Amino acid sequence: MTQIKTQKLSASLEDYLEAIFNLAAKNAVARSKDIADQLAVSRASVTGALRALSKKGLIHYKPYDVVSLTEKGRVEAGRIIRRHTVLESFFKDILGLNPQLARESACRAEHALGQRVVGRLMKYIEFATIQTSAGNSRASEFAHFCKTQG
Repeated sequence: MTQIKTQKLSASLEDYLEAIFNLAAKNAVARSKDIADQLAVSRASVTGALRALSKKGLIHYKPYDVVSLTEKGRVEAGRIIRRHTVLESFFKDILGLNPQLARESACRAEHALGQRVVGRLMKYIEFATIQTSAGNSRASEFAHFCKTQG
């Protein structure tokens, strides 16, 4: 399988790409108005971001038309979403944070942590969920520890 390389995206452009992916998955298409609503930004901001993503070859964009991801854009959006999912899972399932706080924390952390750190977290999540000889997972033992320690 050929790996598609993209230029490093800003945190903001990653958010737009993720929003486009999620909207297209939910509604079959992504419209600039829906992107603006989802990200709580102005339509002008969306237009600027869509132009930048189009120049990078990540989306198909024409003014006043629906937005779709290119193959390169789907690969990049998938990478971003996997990173977000791993972080959210770590915060919720391992650290025991409530789902809302886990989601918000993942959104903030996903831009600050690189591929290497997220990859290591994935390995830790796998390790933490393996059953010990006592039949518990490290994650459940940690959750119990947190409850008893306040």
